[in-house]
Amino acid sequence: MSKFKIEHGASKVNQVLLKTNIEDTISQDIDLLASWSNNERRYIINELLRFALAQEEDFQKHKASSAVNAARPVSSTKYSTMTTKPTTEVVTKPDSPASTHA
Repeated sequence: MSKFKIEHGASKVNQVLLKTNIEDTISQDIDLLASWSNNERRYIINELLRFALAQEEDFQKHKASSAVNAARPVSSTKYSTMTTKPTTEVVTKPDSPASTHA
């Protein structure tokens, strides 16, 4: 089993807004971990999610399979060039009046 590690004072990365509600006790633990590690809550949450996703073997297999399928060229009789612009998808959920920490 892998160990979860948080780097003290890690650099910032690009962020995408993800609104969600979490349990108060988890929020308190995240705040404590952020304070202890001298990192922002966003970094802690990202690292926790990254760790959890890496531990899920079935998801990793699905992710690898999806990447292979996306990399396969689609056979077509017409060829066209198209410029695409990368986009980020924002997932939002309505907030409840209760306190939200994320």
